[in-house]
Amino acid sequence: MIHAERLLNTFLEYVQIDSESRHEAAFAAQLAADLTAAGCEVWFDESQARTGSDTGNLYAVLPATAAGEPLLLAAHMDTVSPGRGIHPSVADGVVRSDGSTILASDDKSGIAAIVEVLRILTENSLPHPELQMVFTVCEELGLDGAHALDLDRITAKKALVLDGCELGEIAIAAPGNYKLKAAVVGRTSHAGIAPERGVSAIQVMAEAISHMRLLRIDEETTANIGSIRADGATNIVPERCEIQAEARSLDDEKLITQGQHMMTCLTCACEKYGASLEGGLIRAYSPYRYRKDDPFVLRVCEACRTVGIEPLPMESGGGSDANVLHAHGIRSLVIGTGMTNVHTVKESIAVRDLESVAALLLELTTVAQ
Repeated sequence: MIHAERLLNTFLEYVQIDSESRHEAAFAAQLAADLTAAGCEVWFDESQARTGSDTGNLYAVLPATAAGEPLLLAAHMDTVSPGRGIHPSVADGVVRSDGSTILASDDKSGIAAIVEVLRILTENSLPHPELQMVFTVCEELGLDGAHALDLDRITAKKALVLDGCELGEIAIAAPGNYKLKAAVVGRTSHAGIAPERGVSAIQVMAEAISHMRLLRIDEETTANIGSIRADGATNIVPERCEIQAEARSLDDEKLITQGQHMMTCLTCACEKYGASLEGGLIRAYSPYRYRKDDPFVLRVCEACRTVGIEPLPMESGGGSDANVLHAHGIRSLVIGTGMTNVHTVKESIAVRDLESVAALLLELTTVAQ
């Protein structure tokens, strides 16, 4: 029942509308128009002040035509860079960019699938519960749009987040995340005349990092340093050194332990050398986990098999809007759309996978009569 040609054309249209993080307005306007045409009530929030985007998060509701619990569908509108001037092409059943940009199947494949399903439901008068939707901004910057959502008008207690990667993947667990943004402040001095009067912030930071457990900590926990910055001349003992790092874990206690460990390393090094510490840990999002025999998981797996997709319940290593929705009491699962090599100029998606994820979503939103 999926209108394959229309679905592909919608996807190709969407990826050609630039929407890098904080610049989603043009795409949001087109999406809002398409949702309205599909029979939805549409509105925006006023989250720009919190996210820095040029538009708010987009919400939509398709009224119910049959009894059933409301269901929330979610996807993010923003893309990573380079995401301006995307020129997609289709060859051998695969959609790619021209190699100078990403493709933006992350996450416009999910959005195109949602729009196609809404059109099918409306055009064919298919029975469905109330479908509520949120399309977020700035997901790629740390789920900023999701953190700014106004959920007062969202009554659904279950959500399907179309994102992820491989077709059939169902993220039944995802890690929590701590961001570590800190600066060691030492004491400046002339490095050639009186180095002993200085406290090198770089030396202190190096001491701290040398004691940190990093990368793969255990099967559930990782930690990484993304950047270290200290600008200055070679003849000046550096006064300031900044670090940006993260810790992730599927287990909340392990996440807390790893974050505290990294902070302790920084604190101890500062005390040793007489430096001070600014900044610290920021909880970006919390973990979630479902059992494989959870009824919600089983329902999605059953729907996958019905449309010919092999379900792949898995533990994800990345966060998504599902983490934020789950923390607000909305039980959320991430469904992969088939995108590959995301966040690179080699990104692609098979046309067949795009059609399959739309068929899966149609199966999950239609009420059996």
